[in-house]
Amino acid sequence: MYAPDPVDRNQLVQRHVPLVKRIAYHLLGRLPADVQVDDLIQAGVVGLLEAARQYDAGKGASFETYAGIRIRGAMLDEVRRSDWTPRSVHRNARRVSEAMRAVEHREGREARPQEVAEELDVRLEEYQRMVADAVSCRVLSFEDMFEPESEGENRLPGSEPDPLQRLQEGDFREALAKEVDGLPEREKLVMSLYYDDELNLREIGEVLGVSESRVCQLHGQALVRLRARMGDWTGRDAAS
Repeated sequence: MYAPDPVDRNQLVQRHVPLVKRIAYHLLGRLPADVQVDDLIQAGVVGLLEAARQYDAGKGASFETYAGIRIRGAMLDEVRRSDWTPRSVHRNARRVSEAMRAVEHREGREARPQEVAEELDVRLEEYQRMVADAVSCRVLSFEDMFEPESEGENRLPGSEPDPLQRLQEGDFREALAKEVDGLPEREKLVMSLYYDDELNLREIGEVLGVSESRVCQLHGQALVRLRARMGDWTGRDAAS
């Protein structure tokens, strides 16, 4: 195993501080409004220091790639620890997911917003607010599913999954990809632009010619629909 000596580690850290800021500002546009960039940067620096201590050039990955995974993971851990989401939002997210699953099972097709609102016995405007809240409490977990870094993070030294876990994760990803492909066209396009092309909601609105709030609705609707359809895999409804 080759690891940098203390002098090299200090140089690595100093050279990659701009990487921390770049990742922080990139994530900030995809997180709830009350997340502060300074908190992300502080957590990212801790991740960078940890990366410098543990980096092994013999593993093949460049330090920037390895550090980027550690920095991003540290930032997301910090956001999760802050637990900004009220319990009522988690409960409503579960209710929306269950209602959508019930409608789609009964109708045998994609659930429409008005139908889910009626299933919940709320006005359409209230349903849309619940969906928007569900985005704020679920975006990180779904982001982890779609971002390549999460897969790479599983391959970091000391965190190798066993063969059964690897098979189960592969099956889950295959099922998730199938469900994403089965989304309504507008929702699927929003997901692709957000997760694959990494556009923010405003930029997606410009591409689609709609308002940012409408993009937020489509994004939230897609997440809730996926959560409903993947409930048997994730078990999140029971755990929320």
